[in-house]
Amino acid sequence: TRMWIMKLHNILLLLFVFLWRCLHGELPILITAFPSPCQIRTSPRSLQQEIVRVRHVHTDRESFLNIRGEKLLFMGKLTLCISVCVFQSDCVNYVKIVHHYNRTHLYACGTGAFHPTCAFVEVGNRMEVRNRLSKAKPTQTHTHTDHVFRIDPSQVEDGKGKSPYDPRHNAASVLIGDELYAGVATDLMGRDFTIFRSLGRRPSIRTEQHDSRWLNEPKFVGSFWVPESENPDDDKVFFFFRETAVEAQGLGKSTYSRIGQLCRNDMGGQRSLVNKWTTFLKTRLICSVPGADGSDTYFDELRDVFLLQTRDRKNPLVYTVFSTSSSVFKGSAVCLYSMNDIRRAFLGPFAHKEGPNYQWVPFQGKVPYPRPGMCPSKTFGSFESTKGFPDDVIQFARHHPLMYNPVYPMSRRPVFVRTNVDYSFTQIAVDRVSAADGQYDVMFIGTDKGTVLKVINVPKESWNNMEELLLEELEVFKDASSIINMQISSKRQQLYVGSDTGIAQVPLHRCSVYGKACAECCLARDPYCAWDGTSCTRYLPNTKRRFRRQDVRNGDPNTLCSGDHHKHRVAEKKLYGVEGSSTFLECIPKSLQAKVTWTFQKNTQNPREEVRLDDRILETDRGLLIRRVLKRDVGIYQCHAMEYGFTQTLLGITLEVIPSVSSSVSNLPSDAPVRSGGGPAMTNQKLWYRDFMQLVDHPNLNTVDQICEQVWARKNAGSEQVDKVFPHLQEIRKGRNRRTHDGKPNPRAPRSAGE
Repeated sequence: TRMWIMKLHNILLLLFVFLWRCLHGELPILITAFPSPCQIRTSPRSLQQEIVRVRHVHTDRESFLNIRGEKLLFMGKLTLCISVCVFQSDCVNYVKIVHHYNRTHLYACGTGAFHPTCAFVEVGNRMEVRNRLSKAKPTQTHTHTDHVFRIDPSQVEDGKGKSPYDPRHNAASVLIGDELYAGVATDLMGRDFTIFRSLGRRPSIRTEQHDSRWLNEPKFVGSFWVPESENPDDDKVFFFFRETAVEAQGLGKSTYSRIGQLCRNDMGGQRSLVNKWTTFLKTRLICSVPGADGSDTYFDELRDVFLLQTRDRKNPLVYTVFSTSSSVFKGSAVCLYSMNDIRRAFLGPFAHKEGPNYQWVPFQGKVPYPRPGMCPSKTFGSFESTKGFPDDVIQFARHHPLMYNPVYPMSRRPVFVRTNVDYSFTQIAVDRVSAADGQYDVMFIGTDKGTVLKVINVPKESWNNMEELLLEELEVFKDASSIINMQISSKRQQLYVGSDTGIAQVPLHRCSVYGKACAECCLARDPYCAWDGTSCTRYLPNTKRRFRRQDVRNGDPNTLCSGDHHKHRVAEKKLYGVEGSSTFLECIPKSLQAKVTWTFQKNTQNPREEVRLDDRILETDRGLLIRRVLKRDVGIYQCHAMEYGFTQTLLGITLEVIPSVSSSVSNLPSDAPVRSGGGPAMTNQKLWYRDFMQLVDHPNLNTVDQICEQVWARKNAGSEQVDKVFPHLQEIRKGRNRRTHDGKPNPRAPRSAGE
């Protein structure tokens, strides 16, 4: 008992010291807008393309937001935070919502140190004139236009129902007119999740509380507004989230991905569901791969959603990213849904359960009129408001928010799948590109390893049979931090990528990396690029050029490049390998779809034959590895890339084999000064070969001339140091170790984004 009393005394003492330091300003509030748990969602407008990074600011009594040097007052209650924070890093303001409100203001909400806070941020322009020194001119002025962000302290308001308390909780929102629709946790402990409508003139509306049939521990992913008809009263708001499935109760805890809908003009019920949604419905989103035995492999965790607008605003395409929750099977997938399939599921049967021991089945009874989920309008009925709905409609909607039929992806399978890889998909952004043979949706897929995959789907025999095509794999962040946000700027032709550690700007197209030959440009099959007769450049549909060649669907260079006068020249190089050691013949095709083969020729008079692979000679995705070099390996090696029936030679490597130390000594002439016991001549011979063997594999010495210059420099250093170990060889080894761990990575596989 005494021991427990002492422990309790120590805990209370530490708590008292912590509270005293906080209240006296010794533990300041940290305000940031882009830390680890943050996921900023913005409207895809021109102003949102100006992505800003908010710096860290420490203060004692007031909290400021610092954007590009401008301090913005952003209130946060430290006293409340102290009572609930376990870690000081939680007592900060994590910006969770940013929306374009009008031409002059943004609307932003954050956790506010466990006190959700929102504010209107004024956006203006400021002209800065800076002096620049120049040798040609003594002074030269440079005008710089920058954005100015201001917050009026009197306009700061409570953010409950708009931003979560805890930075680890996700939030999804959409601003429609002057109304904010947000999926968020509205309590401190993160147990009351709701879809909340705020701002605007209409009353605030939310989902039913403490009813797992409505929302059950949801993780909100995205929210979008889609018009239903020409009548704005029919407009609906869709929320995408994943949650613990009530259908799987009794079978273990399972996660299902959902899509929920509600009407914009929902005013709640008159006697029941007062100030609650009366039009809320949800159903399951399925993303699975059909198996040969009839069983499907499910990707059950929704990660991101992207709405691709089409010519028909009422029918955008819904691109989604899924991952698996299983510890046995790891994989990610991209699934594509149509609004017609989504609407069809919400018009299907309702899910019904008679009691705790019953299964979920389709509701077989009479559905009241107007059908729950329909918006009050003159298009589908005579009701002007949900407050005029009959009581049986409200009661049915209250107890049947779940639909029985799920939403399946188009073609009943994902458009892109990756399994057995060391990364997972986290984000997606899609750009529709017009090419010479049609339109293609280019998918930019972010991963949790800081890379971005550039993918398209091309038809095989018909547009109903699609083939996935990986165009590029870009390494955006060197620290392999997870990508948490991506935005496309069609105007600037840039992709903006955000992670926990920073923001990067990546061009949508890099046609120059596909090489300088017509065949390489055509085989890349990038809808952004085409061969213009001299180089691989950006394809512009409205530009008429006689020599422009592009075929994304087939990528046949035999047809497109048959009359090309710029013949492909094979690069040649010479490589030296030491007998008994290993060597590597590097060859990386520019196209990720190419299949590489190797041929060997002893000399120009001998026939060329394919390299035989075994335990000694291995083929990797970056070249040919010879684990132990033999004398018979001397010859000419050629690397060939074969793709869609077209074969081209990429590289020719002439391999010369240098005899090892032991074989060189045994082959010395009879009159050579060989001495027993390792005399000076013998020692000098061994040291020369040992030095040369290290220089051959040196990463910065690429030619024979450079190797020889290093060897001659050592021999001229002085004959008195011949028998000693060269001290700078130790520096070479250290340099090699440093370059191995800290050097710049190869710009391919994956290619560097800065290339």
